[in-house]
Amino acid sequence: MKLIFATNNQHKVDEINNVLDKTFQIVSLKEAGIDIDIAEPFDTLEENASIKAKTIYEMTNTDCFSEDTGLEVNALNGEPGVKSARYAGNNRLFDANIDKLLINLAEKQDRTAQFRTIISLIIKGEETKFEGICKGKILEERKGSHGFGYDPVFIPDGSDKTFAEMNISEKSIFSHRRKATDKLVAFLNKL
Repeated sequence: MKLIFATNNQHKVDEINNVLDKTFQIVSLKEAGIDIDIAEPFDTLEENASIKAKTIYEMTNTDCFSEDTGLEVNALNGEPGVKSARYAGNNRLFDANIDKLLINLAEKQDRTAQFRTIISLIIKGEETKFEGICKGKILEERKGSHGFGYDPVFIPDGSDKTFAEMNISEKSIFSHRRKATDKLVAFLNKL
């Protein structure tokens, strides 16, 4: 089964491909020859995931899926949440986002947080959504050089390593994206 993954983020493509078996062929926007950056104008991960999938389905009439992920920090009332990629501005700079997060958490005792992923799948025009959550905490400083985004400051519950200290297979054990993708695969296997 071939699906377009409505993303320009190669890290996300790699993580999802690491989970999928060979039954599914994932094609990124770049591989599909689609050169657009789909706006994420909404206040929820669900709506942003949905608009990305619907945009690509309408453009290509091809089965596809998208995802939107946010880091939700309890002491910051769920920030950065839906604005995770642009927390420190529209340039989507990982280091600037982490710097802002650490500054905002500097005086906070509660450092619990979760990554939450929503996948929107469109098959033959019908949409289905899947959620994956990974709970953990935010460190006071960066550790590790793997991954992307907030990975250097996030330790998932049950581990003593940040996501950035793990290789892709280790991260997959805990990953919010993995949990949502497992639900996606289970759904596709029933079709």
